[in-house]
Amino acid sequence: MFILDERLQQDTCWLADLPLCRVLLMNDARYPWLILVPRVAAVSEVFELDDGQQQQLWDESRQLAQAMAGAFAADKMNIATLGNVVRQLHMHLVVRREGDESWPAPVWGRGTPVPYSEEEQDGMRRQMLQVLEASGLEVQEV
Repeated sequence: MFILDERLQQDTCWLADLPLCRVLLMNDARYPWLILVPRVAAVSEVFELDDGQQQQLWDESRQLAQAMAGAFAADKMNIATLGNVVRQLHMHLVVRREGDESWPAPVWGRGTPVPYSEEEQDGMRRQMLQVLEASGLEVQEV
């Protein structure tokens, strides 16, 4: 049974479900940042997914990253699965712009996260739902 890691629950808000992944908005207003979590129990590495799930994860991350890059004028998209702190498999999709707070270094462990206000989070959720729609991905729930 799929259960979302407690730390991901604390640091994000739910946006939607795709055929394989739960889409979460990272609660850090410094960057447009989504996290994809395959809804598969007890998986911490991409290679633990079956071939079809691996392809689906790649398709969902590729299409969503492409839509995010266009919507937010990204200079670079950071796509990563780290899992050193949160072991549950999850894929970060982070819009990067030259001159952002961490540029050109990675966002992890840099600066202090800036949580969204309730109003800002509502606005970013609406924007990201439009990005999801533009991606062409099948959104299962909103």
